[in-house]
Amino acid sequence: MKKIEIKTGEISLIAELCTTDTAESIYKALPIESKAHTWGEEVYFSAPVDTSLESTAKNVIEPGEIAYWVEGKCIAIGFGPTPISKKNEIRLAAKTNIWAITKDNVKELLTVKDGDKIIINRLA
Repeated sequence: MKKIEIKTGEISLIAELCTTDTAESIYKALPIESKAHTWGEEVYFSAPVDTSLESTAKNVIEPGEIAYWVEGKCIAIGFGPTPISKKNEIRLAAKTNIWAITKDNVKELLTVKDGDKIIINRLA
């Protein structure tokens, strides 16, 4: 199973890649270094990957699911309500491809601020 590390400041999330075209495209593009943006309880950042929307794409995700927003060419990590969420769901701005899953505490991302550096590296 392919694994990655997403690091920003003192926060480190280890994730396992899903078996999807998006996951493979992102893995091939690693390492990725970008600047964080926040939107409610979501951190997203640009990633130089071209891929298509997959049949399993969704805009309401579960904690730990790591998404790729095809139109915006961004990786998105939702960890709580966004400005368009209904109740406590994690609703992203558009349908996204889920390409990795982490069991780490994504709520740690609450401390991330716009402009913080984010790096994704291969682990295995």
